[in-house]
Amino acid sequence: MTADKKAPKVRLVEVDENSLNQRLDNFLLSRLKGVPKTRIYRIIRKGEVRVNAKRAKPDYKLKLADLIRIPPVRVAQAEKRVPGIELVKLIKASIIYQDDALLIVNKPSGLPVHAGTGVKISLIEVLRDIYKDEYLELVHRIDKGTSGCLLLARTAKTLKQLQADFKRRAVKKDYHALVHGLWPEQLHEVNVSLQRSAEAGGERRVFVSEQGKKAVTIFTLIKHFSQHSLVLAQPETGRTHQIRAHAKFAGYPLCGDEKYSSVLQRKQLAGLGIARLCLHAHRLEFIHPVSGKTMQVSAPYDDKFNFALNTLGAI
Repeated sequence: MTADKKAPKVRLVEVDENSLNQRLDNFLLSRLKGVPKTRIYRIIRKGEVRVNAKRAKPDYKLKLADLIRIPPVRVAQAEKRVPGIELVKLIKASIIYQDDALLIVNKPSGLPVHAGTGVKISLIEVLRDIYKDEYLELVHRIDKGTSGCLLLARTAKTLKQLQADFKRRAVKKDYHALVHGLWPEQLHEVNVSLQRSAEAGGERRVFVSEQGKKAVTIFTLIKHFSQHSLVLAQPETGRTHQIRAHAKFAGYPLCGDEKYSSVLQRKQLAGLGIARLCLHAHRLEFIHPVSGKTMQVSAPYDDKFNFALNTLGAI
């Protein structure tokens, strides 16, 4: 019988600085895409996975130059998440900037950045399919309906530094939002705390609460239309749905927002052919973790955001 040339084989992987101090189970999850966690733990427990030819526990912290034996693991076709050709083309065309340290993508609206309940495919999965066997991690996240600048790290060192920069608010983020109503020119700041609550099905929503976490967004009017406005939103904190919740609190919910605008508002926009969340991560400014230079990157609007602008401007 002829051996199957495509049959999976044992792999020996040497730990580099990108995986240093990572748990063994998390390392395997990143290497064995589509393999359930239960199966990962089973092959560790049975000793099929070896570290330097010895058994190891799931929480073992990897050391530099450790040699990991990864056994052949077949994944049922139904378990695999394979991005379609057109989606891969779209994401490749959406890459704004890349170098050895990082990657910046103009994320399409409607595509979640990571896997979750009910998510068939995500941006990070598509990118990992494009950059096979390379280190690639999300530095931050934006909502499924939001388009625009998304930053990813191509090394563990870059990830750690950029996430630290986000945490200390050293990264400047500019969003453009289309809102219902005529945003007052004098309304520049919304400073109210936000608290998260879980909805049915695991969906999340936030609401204004004194018991919530501090949240500050700076708003600047860009343009008035007859019944709507285009505004610049600059979040000084990074809370879930912050811009969306703050805009609603101010009385000017985002167009196409399924969580924070009214059913009537959404029906009116749907009648005009506007269905997407009208929020776009327009610009990022940050210090490059390797060169130390200030990076300023902007993402153009997609066709649906431009359509919304032109349609509302013509009313």
